[in-house]
Amino acid sequence: MSVTSRRPKTLGVREDRLAPCPDSPNCVSTLADREHQRMAAISLTGDAAEAMQALKRVVSAMPRTQIVTAEDNYLHVEFTSRLFRFVDDVEFFLDRDQGVIHFRSASRAGHSDFGANRKRMQAIVAAFQRERSRHEGLPKTDR
Repeated sequence: MSVTSRRPKTLGVREDRLAPCPDSPNCVSTLADREHQRMAAISLTGDAAEAMQALKRVVSAMPRTQIVTAEDNYLHVEFTSRLFRFVDDVEFFLDRDQGVIHFRSASRAGHSDFGANRKRMQAIVAAFQRERSRHEGLPKTDR
């Protein structure tokens, strides 16, 4: 197993927060202290369980993804780059108290990712919003 394939021990939710981003620019988070790493959280509208299901559908449709952990308020997904097989960890935390979904996307190796994590999260947020608007107003069904 290479260094890039080891899962960081800092993943997960601790004290209602995701881990902070490291000093390197290859991480973005809704909870980042540094402006250049910060992104807006996803506003939670409607049913929280359906929102998490929508996130799972969105990330599952993306190439080279593996859902590692899926809980009612937390999702951890590994994204593997096509060429060099670098692994990035993407986490989502449903914060019901704040009415948002926080996220963090970080490369396991290297220093700069040339904006890959930010672009990925922008794409996921846009796809999530499309998915949610497609399912709004549809009758609930037993799944």
